[in-house]
Amino acid sequence: MANRQDGLAEALDTEQRTVSWLYGRLDIARGRAQAALREVYGRGGGTRQAMVEREAMASEQARRLAQLNAVERGLCFGRIDDGSGRGVYIGRIGLRDERHESVLIDWRAPAARPFYVATATDPRGLVRRRHLHLRERVVIGIDDEVFDLERMSEGERRTLVGEAALLAALRRGRTGRMGDVVATIQTEQDRVIRASLQGALVVQGGPGTGKTVAALHRAAYLLYTHRDTLERRGVLVVGPNAMFLRYIGQVLPSLGETQVVMTTVGEMFPGVRAVAADAPAAAVVKGDVRMAEVVARALELRQRVPEGDLVVELDGLRLRVPHTVCARLRERARAVRLPHNMARKLYVSELLKELAKAEARALEESLHIEELANGDPELAELAEPLDLEADLDELDLELASQRLWGEPAVRRAVDDLWPELTPQRLIAELLSSPETLWSVAPPGLAWHELLRPAEAPWTAGDVPLLDEAAELLGEDDSARRAAARQAREEQAEQLLYAGEVLESTGVLEEGIFGRADVLAERHAGDGAELTTADRAAADRTWAYGHVIVDEAQELSAMAWRMVMRRVPAKSLTVVGDIAQTGSAAGARSWGEVLDPHLEGRWRVEHLLVNYRTPVEIMTVAADVLRSFDPEQEPPESVRAGETEPRAVRVPVSGLPALVEAELAEIGEGRVGVVTSDALREQAGRLFPAGDLDAPVAVLTVGQAKGLEFDAVVVVDPAGILAQSPMGGRDLYVAVTRATRRLTVAYEGELPEVLSRLTEKSTM
Repeated sequence: MANRQDGLAEALDTEQRTVSWLYGRLDIARGRAQAALREVYGRGGGTRQAMVEREAMASEQARRLAQLNAVERGLCFGRIDDGSGRGVYIGRIGLRDERHESVLIDWRAPAARPFYVATATDPRGLVRRRHLHLRERVVIGIDDEVFDLERMSEGERRTLVGEAALLAALRRGRTGRMGDVVATIQTEQDRVIRASLQGALVVQGGPGTGKTVAALHRAAYLLYTHRDTLERRGVLVVGPNAMFLRYIGQVLPSLGETQVVMTTVGEMFPGVRAVAADAPAAAVVKGDVRMAEVVARALELRQRVPEGDLVVELDGLRLRVPHTVCARLRERARAVRLPHNMARKLYVSELLKELAKAEARALEESLHIEELANGDPELAELAEPLDLEADLDELDLELASQRLWGEPAVRRAVDDLWPELTPQRLIAELLSSPETLWSVAPPGLAWHELLRPAEAPWTAGDVPLLDEAAELLGEDDSARRAAARQAREEQAEQLLYAGEVLESTGVLEEGIFGRADVLAERHAGDGAELTTADRAAADRTWAYGHVIVDEAQELSAMAWRMVMRRVPAKSLTVVGDIAQTGSAAGARSWGEVLDPHLEGRWRVEHLLVNYRTPVEIMTVAADVLRSFDPEQEPPESVRAGETEPRAVRVPVSGLPALVEAELAEIGEGRVGVVTSDALREQAGRLFPAGDLDAPVAVLTVGQAKGLEFDAVVVVDPAGILAQSPMGGRDLYVAVTRATRRLTVAYEGELPEVLSRLTEKSTM
């Protein structure tokens, strides 16, 4: 025992010296970035080029400083030895010494991969893998995994210590936020993280397999490995709800990456934040891909032709455009294949010319009648007839059109035939009009499920419809395009200079990932500093370099159309579990939702090991899984739990005492109370309001997706089963959120699918 303690002390002392030195290198890098930032901000005014240089340097140095600050916690977490006698240290960022030699390898670099993929059967040339556990800047623990004891020296053998780092991490209490797993990435997760950027990768994994955290680390890896490609385009992460995004929100910043936009389906349309969910029947209809046809037909109805001739009363004149001419103008505008609001510009221009001609004809007719009324009829018949319409040239028509466009009566007539529309107006008016829905819905589509008041708040299911409408409507962007051309001309002048700034100031040598084209674009115009993430989040038409969709089984066919518009290159990571599909409009197979867009050009990585959920809880979950999908096998748990899961017959009013007992059992950690939708509000009133950082969180199944807690109390399992056609899948999700303890609270009878828990029930 004494020898073991001596070996541990020696190992801790050795690693502490190295870790302290590495933090010293980090402090030096920070100091340089801070000094450069102060120097830049200390510069005075000057020419526009000097301002561009100052802003470019400030932006890049601030970004570098933020990256260096983000890796403070757990800077170095691993070491690998290949038998040469020198250890290679792995950390959150790469660092170099004064001779520019690498002293800390970024976990994403190829040289670090053996740390993650070495196994007893394939050690990848390693003798030992060591995990370092840090608190602040102090090494508090070491775990060793030995692959070749014979190649280790006697001194190295004496300092072998610890247990499996993964299991140690799993036993720690939850904090209310997902942490990175950069120190404990497993081999199957590493395959996901380092998969090629090109194409679509489906990560299919059951509860607790780490698919979400693997996908987030994949985002960090791709930004590191393909920075030139993704720097300008960014990465989009789509999650199931806002609570989930808060839960995972610190993972990527802790890895030093910020060029990522995180959103939900309900927030993917700029200016709309939809949190409400549709009833299952309405969700199915709104998610049906045929809704794209419904929206297109509804728009066509807004491109009208008058029943007879178009007649506009103006200053005592009747301007008449024949019905056939109106029909021809509409077909001509449609034929250009431009979006509605852009084609409207052509339609309005042509219709105004026809109204100008009609005005000339009406004026000619009125003058001729006046001549007849005031003069000699016989002389009037001999007079040369007026032909004002024929005398109009293109300039006259243009001027007359501009004048007519200022007349309210003309505007009303044009807007009635081809209105300028917003997506919100088109969809709100469509969903509130039974006549329109009946006329545009294809056979078999339950259009009556869509009816809602025009002023009703948007739901998450409405957002893909708004996006579809926006694609069809477009916008008259001629003014914006003219401004963009001018901006590009100014940017071209700055591009060469920005490159010279990066080179002459040493930014490139510091490894700050600066690029002249990015800087020139960022600081064009008024010099306002916007990150890629800022610009992308505000632009519905932004084309991302890569998109990660988590809980992807929940997306409807219409939602997938919206997602695919964001990634023209079709570079995606699709993360989910078909067995956990809770939305009635969600996926029943990956091929069903992906093949319409990718035509089979996607591949699957299966995660089969459950790192989170103990065997005892997964045994209960397996019963639930078999009840709705007998062919599906749950992931295999890697560890046993502390206690057997139990069921307790208790009224809702008794939940506080039950939860208090769970808190006492777990000590430091979090309890999740997962209820049926019907009891969420009632149960929530029993506990102090709080978010995921609070000791207790009360959630519906939909809100709990992707989250984990030390202990989970599932409330009203019968209500969860009955609340939707996907009730069995919802219950499967609910019982698999726990890392340590599971309690099912119920009144009445316990559902048969949970009968394994019956003998543990108490009054």
